[in-house]
Amino acid sequence: MKNVGSTILMLVVMLACKGPGVASPVATSAPASTTSPVATTPAVRTLVWADEFDKPGLPDSTKWGYDVGGNGWGNKELEYYTNKRTENARIENGKLIIEARKEAYKGSNYTSARLLTKGIAEWKYGRVEAMAKLPKGVGTWPAIWMLGKKVATTGWPLGGEIDIMEHVGFDEGVVHGTVHTEAYNHVKGTQKGKQINVKNVTGDFHLYAIEWTADQIDFFVDDQKYYSVQKAVLGNTEPQWPFDQPFFLILNVAVGGGWGGQKGVDESIWPQRMEVDYVRVYQ
Repeated sequence: MKNVGSTILMLVVMLACKGPGVASPVATSAPASTTSPVATTPAVRTLVWADEFDKPGLPDSTKWGYDVGGNGWGNKELEYYTNKRTENARIENGKLIIEARKEAYKGSNYTSARLLTKGIAEWKYGRVEAMAKLPKGVGTWPAIWMLGKKVATTGWPLGGEIDIMEHVGFDEGVVHGTVHTEAYNHVKGTQKGKQINVKNVTGDFHLYAIEWTADQIDFFVDDQKYYSVQKAVLGNTEPQWPFDQPFFLILNVAVGGGWGGQKGVDESIWPQRMEVDYVRVYQ
């Protein structure tokens, strides 16, 4: 169904397989923090982990676990993240569906899902990518992101965070790539990141990726690099650069929250879903 080679793959081959449903990012001159993407030559890497979402039903339990609860998640989010509930997370027509719904559930007025590879699969360095189509509407807040393995003991933000893709529905088409550390994070207003305008993020699939080495993390949309963060610039202490440890992957759709809900929540748009065609990790 989705063509994945068995050993060493050139990422350029994958671009040829994306098909007509994948649109391209569009650089604009405003706002000032939006940068023009820079085309790069794909590296040759080995596929070390993937989910092609080929089997209908619940997500593969050998690859994904769930964060569960409705406590706001430190961001004043409105949803309750459910556990193994197909209404919120399922494989359908070869895609992972993470669906946020307006419904009363365990004290919350919305439900959704937050899938993660914590304790199952974690990686130090490499290319992490996901082909996804995003939900639409004011109050949606989808993310493809990573947390450091040490976060369980050191806490956030010392454990480190890499946001491969974030998008808030009130600002449709603006995709954000960001890192958070003890020294640089959104609580202090010192987080390091950029944004890029991407055409039709809610109607087309786009490839969101990072390439991560010991010295640098590059951010991509559709294999066009739009941002880089370097250890030499941020600093080499753990509070400045916690990216020399394994990280795990998280996929979720939040409702409202401190950022996603800045313009309120449109109660007429639900359900809304993020669809993921595949997730692949190369080293």
